[in-house]
Amino acid sequence: MSLLDILEYPDPRLRTLAEPVTEFGADLQQFCHDLLETMYEAPGIGLAATQVNLHQRIIAVDVSENRNEPHVLINPELVLHGELIEGEEGCLSVPGFYEQVRRAESISVSARDPQGGEVKLDVEGLLAVCIQHECDHLEGKLFVDYISSLKRTRIRKKLVKLQKQRV
Repeated sequence: MSLLDILEYPDPRLRTLAEPVTEFGADLQQFCHDLLETMYEAPGIGLAATQVNLHQRIIAVDVSENRNEPHVLINPELVLHGELIEGEEGCLSVPGFYEQVRRAESISVSARDPQGGEVKLDVEGLLAVCIQHECDHLEGKLFVDYISSLKRTRIRKKLVKLQKQRV
């Protein structure tokens, strides 16, 4: 097991567009295991490869209370359903900040698993929101992009200050 370093906003690498995964093998499976372990250790309910500076289309999510229902989705494609619902979101790359974001209440997902097998899911609620949030990372988008520029600037300044204090 290897814990991975999570990039923090406003790191410009978080804005990188992720590339599709084309090779499935032992290295990918190990990375997916490490991504899940990093997410659990953080602790979080979702983590995208982009957040650990690997710019490939891979996300890990687990919204279960016992952390025993992991989903690792490779090259996910979403179809949004239903109405938009508003809920509070946070992010491991924007630590300590939570804001209201509007997302589709349910989604259909087509993806691959770490072995290359097909995955098809129809989900709603928190799992749907989490998958949408993580897929945004693959597009270089963060939840702070959904809030006002004033709030986003305030969050950016606070995080930069905290990051400088850690160095």
